[in-house]
Amino acid sequence: MPLAKLPRNIWILALSQSFSMTCAPFMILVGGLLGAQLAPSSKLATLPVAAMILGSALFTGIAVYVLKRLGRKRGSYVGIALALVGTGLGMCSTLWQSFNLLLGAAFLLGVSLAFAQQYRFAALESLSDKSNFGLALSVMMAGGILSAFVGPEIGSLGKNWLFPEHDFLGSFVLLAGVIALGGVVFSLYRATTIQVESRDVEARPLIKIIRNPVFVVSIIASSVSYGVMSLVMTATPVNMYELCGYELSDTKEVIQNHIMAMFLPSLIGGFLMKRMGIGGMMLSGGILYAIMMVVALQGSEYMHFNGALLALGVGWNFLFISGTALLPRSYRPEERFKVQATNDVVVFSIQAIGSLGAGWLLFQFGWNTLVWICVVPIFVAMLASTWFLIKKPLDE
Repeated sequence: MPLAKLPRNIWILALSQSFSMTCAPFMILVGGLLGAQLAPSSKLATLPVAAMILGSALFTGIAVYVLKRLGRKRGSYVGIALALVGTGLGMCSTLWQSFNLLLGAAFLLGVSLAFAQQYRFAALESLSDKSNFGLALSVMMAGGILSAFVGPEIGSLGKNWLFPEHDFLGSFVLLAGVIALGGVVFSLYRATTIQVESRDVEARPLIKIIRNPVFVVSIIASSVSYGVMSLVMTATPVNMYELCGYELSDTKEVIQNHIMAMFLPSLIGGFLMKRMGIGGMMLSGGILYAIMMVVALQGSEYMHFNGALLALGVGWNFLFISGTALLPRSYRPEERFKVQATNDVVVFSIQAIGSLGAGWLLFQFGWNTLVWICVVPIFVAMLASTWFLIKKPLDE
């Protein structure tokens, strides 16, 4: 299917998601740096980023329930409203120099992300042909390029804006404007009616669905993509700025390049998935994560951080898009909400663990140890993708 013939919903969801997701790269930069200023201990510097991810992990199930009860459109407005409240708390945290308020802001922004993450499933539901899942996901992921640029940019631009004595106050004001703009774009989305099987068909218990090898491989790909990425990415700005003495501009540039690398491959992701298959993309993602480790362990020069984070970004893209494309093959339409919720709770819980441990591991054991910890999950992802290629070539 040519890009021009994709449903209107795909483009609306991709753009609105890119605005809503801006708070993630924003908090990776601002949360870590402001956290280092306000936290009672340097080891807690990355806790705001972890709080954001924890909010996503804990409220994914609730977000899916709200979307099921209210519908995708009305339910998504709840997430947008929570994001705006979160930016308000962020402004108060800078005015009153409160670490607790910063944690609250990050947590609410994370909860809003739990809603925004569901846009990708709304996009898949807008398609009648499953063979176009890869193309639609590529468009959705490509929208993250805007987030990659805007998030760190407004974080840096607003640092001394409005009241110079209150670092990052202006940054949160700018973030509120971006999120509000995303809400305006999302208002153009039209909810899709999903055809389900006859009510006479007995619904499968969740335990039976999650024991399906297709579900297992899918969740491994998505979990490793987020777990490793969260651990390394959360630690990087603090390591560069606080421990290695890099300028804010250098730190911001590395994070921007990383997030661009996360989403830029999506421009050709649909083509790559049709050429390589889901299993091939998964294995390539694992290999790129291994390359990230090799580069990161070579030293602490700018090129090492930048090169490692670029490989990390592309590897995340390959693993996550393949895991997401594979997931719908494990459930029936009427089972979608409970399986999607289970998938995201597991994935974002692992992401939260990676983010929570990043600051502690960095200050307790150092950068190299933190990177070496990634060996086990990367090996598991490569093993699962190899098994899938050999035993279950469902993407062929």
